[in-house]
Amino acid sequence: QVQLVESGGGLVQPGGSLRLSCAASGFTFSRYTMRWYRQAPGKERELVAAITGTGSTTSYANSMKGRFTISRDNAKNTVYLQMNSLKPEDTAVYYCNAFGWDTHSNYWGQGTQVTVSS
Repeated sequence: QVQLVESGGGLVQPGGSLRLSCAASGFTFSRYTMRWYRQAPGKERELVAAITGTGSTTSYANSMKGRFTISRDNAKNTVYLQMNSLKPEDTAVYYCNAFGWDTHSNYWGQGTQVTVSS
């Protein structure tokens, strides 16, 4: 049974930091590109960051470059999103996604709420 379980969300003040985690199970984690998406109220879901199976390549949405860092630990089947210098516009539900290029399998977590407010 495939599971992606996000954690680490919460309320933080502008300028603060949070680290999100996504624990994966039920599939061969190292063969999957992992992505973080977010969805703010009234807006479409958008891609935040992605990391390849080996962790050798990462990519970010322009508005997150320099503030967010995606990483993974294949020994722990976990992907992380370190978020620094948070802004109120970063408020959203953050979702973990796993995509398998060879199987075209696509899995989603349940999401974790991040609220940036003073």
